Amino acid sequence: MSCGENCGHHSDKNCIEIVPIFNNLTFDEMMEVASITTAKDYDKGEFIYTQGDIGEKLYVIHKGRVKISRISSNGKEQVIRVIGPGEFLGELSLFSPLPMADNAEVLEKTSLCIIEGHKLKKIINKYPTIAFKVMEEMSQRLERAENLIEDINLHSVETRLAQGLLKMANDKNEVVLNMTKGDFASQLGMSQETLSRKLTLFQEQGIIKQIGNRKIVLLSLDELEII
Repeated sequence: MSCGENCGHHSDKNCIEIVPIFNNLTFDEMMEVASITTAKDYDKGEFIYTQGDIGEKLYVIHKGRVKISRISSNGKEQVIRVIGPGEFLGELSLFSPLPMADNAEVLEKTSLCIIEGHKLKKIINKYPTIAFKVMEEMSQRLERAENLIEDINLHSVETRLAQGLLKMANDKNEVVLNMTKGDFASQLGMSQETLSRKLTLFQEQGIIKQIGNRKIVLLSLDELEII
């Protein structure tokens, strides 16, 4: 099934339109990208690709969420990021012949638009702004990864958790996790047991309130900021 059949029409939901790397293109140029794009649905728990696979495709999330992670030799998982609609994955394979270094696991029913790498490269030659946009997104991801390394090396577990909660809070000072507690812990560079212990400690100190499994109300932003 090609994107031209199910998502090539002009609408806000068009997976080409909602991707920042393509938003400088004209409508006709977007349709050119849509013409080399195929759509595929994945169920929760399926893998789009795993470490060691040969990539050469750009995957764009149309609907749903995907977890990007790595597994160490001793079987420990490190969540790198959780991404949603309009975001893309697999981009490194466009620039490097090396096999995939990450796993991409589907967290809920997800629709992807898949662009063959060799076809996309031809379009990038025609419209170099796409390459600059991909590089811009990759630099931001690199910066986030470097910040995480710095946080793990320089900051205590409490500080990392406090900063993580502040970053994820919405305008109601609530954090609604879009991932499991285990994945959240991994993103902060700690074990799930440590996360649970520290959340309980923050709750006992009156800084936060946990509601169910996914919701955390921030009761004192000032105290979180100085941890």
